[in-house]
Amino acid sequence: MNFIKSCLAIVIALLGTISYAQVQTGKASFYADKFEGTITSSGEKYKHSKLTAAHKTLPFGTKVRVTNLANNKTVEVVINDRGPYVDGRIIDLSRAAAEALGFENYGLADVKLEVTDPGDGKVSEMGRTIDQVSVDEKEFYEFEIKRSKPKGFGVQVGTYEELVNLMRLSDNLKNSYKKEVTVQVKVINGVKYYGLILGHFSSRVKAEQFREEIREKFPDVFIVEYDRL
Repeated sequence: MNFIKSCLAIVIALLGTISYAQVQTGKASFYADKFEGTITSSGEKYKHSKLTAAHKTLPFGTKVRVTNLANNKTVEVVINDRGPYVDGRIIDLSRAAAEALGFENYGLADVKLEVTDPGDGKVSEMGRTIDQVSVDEKEFYEFEIKRSKPKGFGVQVGTYEELVNLMRLSDNLKNSYKKEVTVQVKVINGVKYYGLILGHFSSRVKAEQFREEIREKFPDVFIVEYDRL
């Protein structure tokens, strides 16, 4: 019995090591300066001076060692955002992290990622403010869901993987701008994402006017034509 327990303990330890030592290689990019102060998918504000990064699937709070394969420089970052959504790119780094790796003047770098601490998927703060909405650990929402076939044009403000972040922002935007909220579900590389779209505009001109109204707060906002989605 003791022998079986010992074997199980070894297997569990090995499995934990395998899970812990995740390695990935690919292209890294870094945030443009215009994103300073914007809200990340975890709810934290992006700050170029912090060693943070966006990844498509790793839980928030995961610590990752990033190595620039061109010069062997390394830096450890914490995942607090989702992305990048460009084929071939595996991580989007803060400017400080890009500078530590020595590729801030090149835009892209070939890197290796190694998970050093899987974290717990939670952010460190108990609560935070997102566009004047207080966010706590426990929240309750009431909402009605129905399939729709919208017409005309909308303005997409972002794409999210975590449904709770989508709900937080949807509630805030609906109250702030008095526009209908539409969610487009899409699958990218086997991962499900939710596009958050505001408004049902009868013309592109009206959609463009609204886009300009919110562009300062959402720099990557763009117009979608519902019939072409």
